[in-house]
Order: sequence, then C-alpha cells, then structure tokens
Amino acid sequence: MKATVNWQSGMKFVGETDSGKCIEMDGEGSQASPMEAVLLAVGACSSIDVVEILKKSRQAITGCECQLDAQRADEAPRVFTEIHAHYVVSGENLSEKHVQRAVQLSAEKYCSVMLMLEGKVKITTSFTIQP
Repeated sequence: MKATVNWQSGMKFVGETDSGKCIEMDGEGSQASPMEAVLLAVGACSSIDVVEILKKSRQAITGCECQLDAQRADEAPRVFTEIHAHYVVSGENLSEKHVQRAVQLSAEKYCSVMLMLEGKVKITTSFTIQP
C-alpha cells in the first residue's frame, strides 16, 4: 500500500492512495484533522468487521453506528490516550451474544487500526441493540 500527501495551501493537505482515493485534511479546521482521520479510521475499520461478522452469523442487521469518544494527551505530542467505541446496532431479532462476540472479535482480532494502537492507547468498547 502506498499513498501521497500533497500540501495545497495554508495547513490544507490532500492525501491520495495508490488506488486513487482522496481525503482532504486541514490543520486549521476546514477539513478533518489528521487525528480526526485516525479516529474515524478506528470506527470505520471496526464497524466493517462488526457488520461482516454479524452477516456471516446470519443476523438480520440493518444498521451499525459507531460512536467514538477519544481522550488526548495534554502535552505534545498530543497522542490518543483512550478511545471508547460504542456500537449502536439495529436489526430484527439480533442476538446479544452475536453482537457482543462481533464487537469483541473486531477489537481483539480483526480491526487492524485498533490493533495498531494496542499497547499505546486504552481502547474500550460497548454496544446497544435497537430493533
């Protein structure tokens, strides 16, 4: 995997992956900051796992929202110290056991973004099921 980040102006940058996908980032607030992009990557990566695992378990999932709450160090470098991911999963007759297992497997085995942060960031998870 390769990517390029190009400075546009001010503190605005555009990142482009080798597959041609682009993301704009800005250190002044007009776009997502790089740290916000990392936080979003945690939620997206893990949510992909949760949805995929539940579908493979033949659960009738209709929605998955990952609500993220992160804490950062007060001093530079202002790294993440804690991230909590709360999943709001909806569907018909979802099994609590299956949802719990999907969230756990994502956090402990499959989410490469979460696992990359392991040992440096305290990551916790929770979930609720909605019909």
